[in-house]
Amino acid sequence: MSNLQNLKIEGFKPLREIVFENLREAILEGRLEPGQRMMEIQLAEQLGVSRTPVREAIRKLELEGLVIMIPRKGAYVADVSVKDILEVLEIRAVLEGLAASLAAERMTEDEMDQLELISYQFKQSYEKDDTEGMIEKDVEFHDCIFNSARNEKLNQIVQGLREQIYRFRVAYISEYNKSKALVEEHQAILEAISERDTEKANELAVKHIENLGSQLMESVHKSK
Repeated sequence: MSNLQNLKIEGFKPLREIVFENLREAILEGRLEPGQRMMEIQLAEQLGVSRTPVREAIRKLELEGLVIMIPRKGAYVADVSVKDILEVLEIRAVLEGLAASLAAERMTEDEMDQLELISYQFKQSYEKDDTEGMIEKDVEFHDCIFNSARNEKLNQIVQGLREQIYRFRVAYISEYNKSKALVEEHQAILEAISERDTEKANELAVKHIENLGSQLMESVHKSK
């Protein structure tokens, strides 16, 4: 737990919220690893707070599924299983397809220019073998499509999956960037949206996510 630092208390947020947000971010970024024990005393000392807001944050993290409580043992960072990943990808494939088809109808020219720029920057990161840059631009690429779909409920649903998606985005980008497939698939989706082809945009977006699932499964089998 050495990657945690004393909190900077700014603004008017309650301390319990600040502690919760910092622990949540540490889990999502992998600084608190799956299976790691969440010891209140140590966490409180490292964050420079009392145990009470840490205890409250852990309970809230449990409700989000990021922490599990084991009887007589305590709280642990929840692991992400292959089953969890595939279930999230199944849902995400449908949402991505819908977002892409709506974007093909509703995306403005300015948003199209933005998506083209992001796609180009993603390609640059790939060519530099910059995994971190690819992850950042991958997030921006898909967010741009969801935002241009102009469906608030759709955005709310995908936001609910954001934590689970983020936790394994690093894994699939790291594995998948060994080929040019991600770059090519992003470009194909972009072209379908720019051509206002709703059916093709939907089909390509769904296939894009299905390919990620297949790649992950292949990586899992190779590691066994």
